Amino acid sequence: MGLIDEASRTLVDKIADQLLLRLMRDPYVENVWEIISTGMKVTPLHLMEIVLRAEKGKPLGRPFGSVYHFSPWQELMFNPVHLVRLPTVDEKSVETKVTLGPKAKRPLELSIPIIISGMSYGGAISKQARLALAKASTAAGTATNTGEGAYLPEEREAAAKYIYQYHRGRWPHGNKKDFYALADMVEIQLGQGAQASAPQTTKADQIDEEFRHVFGLEKGEDAVIASRLDGLESAADLKHLVSRLKEETGGVPISYKFAASHYLEDEIELAVEAGIDVIVIDGAEAGTHAGQPLLEDAFGLPTMHALVRAADYLEEKGVRDKVSIIASGGLFSPEHFLKAMALGADAVYIGTAAVMAMIHTQMVETAPLEPPTQLALNSGRLKEELDLDLAVESLTNYLKSCVAEMVLGAVAMGKESLSAVDRNDLCALTPEVAELTGVQLAYRRKTYDFPQPAEVRKNSENRAYQ
Repeated sequence: MGLIDEASRTLVDKIADQLLLRLMRDPYVENVWEIISTGMKVTPLHLMEIVLRAEKGKPLGRPFGSVYHFSPWQELMFNPVHLVRLPTVDEKSVETKVTLGPKAKRPLELSIPIIISGMSYGGAISKQARLALAKASTAAGTATNTGEGAYLPEEREAAAKYIYQYHRGRWPHGNKKDFYALADMVEIQLGQGAQASAPQTTKADQIDEEFRHVFGLEKGEDAVIASRLDGLESAADLKHLVSRLKEETGGVPISYKFAASHYLEDEIELAVEAGIDVIVIDGAEAGTHAGQPLLEDAFGLPTMHALVRAADYLEEKGVRDKVSIIASGGLFSPEHFLKAMALGADAVYIGTAAVMAMIHTQMVETAPLEPPTQLALNSGRLKEELDLDLAVESLTNYLKSCVAEMVLGAVAMGKESLSAVDRNDLCALTPEVAELTGVQLAYRRKTYDFPQPAEVRKNSENRAYQ
């Protein structure tokens, strides 16, 4: 045994010596180390996307959105209290409920402020995954969003609170009154943070029989999502659509989802004038089942930037108490959720986090040869392996865990409800984030007790930098 070990050591040593000598003697352009230096220049991500483009000659479809974290959530800190304001007695007295569209005839009332974002059946995730999202949303006391897909009766039955996305899809079984009239909120979707308003197509050869039947497609027909919502060409058209949807649904809130951009205030003004009840701010960090890297990484505003601007604008217009805000895009943790609410969101959407929580330990079924998404995507080879009951339990646990942590945070800030958390409960670690959010700098003495209008805030910040 000792002779074998010695022989092995000698062989390994000889191979290692030869490799090291070759690395030190080969010209750089012939050196295998060139892979390392090139990878440091291009990065493994960009190198892989270069070769994928070279292989297919088509736009890429990268899952889960941008790889960049544009919103500096870590540069904001919460302010605990002790005697200046007493901490809340205990977590049981903290209210977690949220009401969306408070001025609507039938406001949407949820037990928690975390909502399952739109992830459509067929073009994105499987029917089994959709049912898991719906069941978990019911168990946790929140709502699920259909996304740009077709109506699934089983999903509507499983979801206690159901948001129907009035979308840009061009298939026969889309945007029908019979479907959206059953919703607790209707979301007009003109774009999303991960793909802006770019068109998308699911090719006929990727559409199975059930998918085709649910969408009402003919054999050989593609499922197309256009860049524009059919029949919506002007502000007047939007106003008419909002009015019609309110009438046909009996007055549920109508929300307006778009890819946050530098035109944000103009988009919101048109929506408010049209009678929208809820604004969905979908930031550049938002996820998708498969989006083009250019659209994911280089379009739109980061979630934090867009949220602050939206909240300030609605306040400026005097409608903040009438129009709710849902923040979406790159939000994964209780910290993100509560900070978004402090900056002006009434609730948050989660997509990527929901899928990961839903898959949970089941991802071991895909490792090491397949990505976890194969369990959730409708095109996934392992979608039939998803354990529905376990997926529901896992996602429900994640939602309950997040809310419980947010409640503890509210206790430490002396708040009686999650919705009472505001910008005064934050401080910023850098001047840039202080200017971005209107939150006071952590290294300067606290100077005011209530959120100030944007212009007053800007002037005080300018003085602070001098």
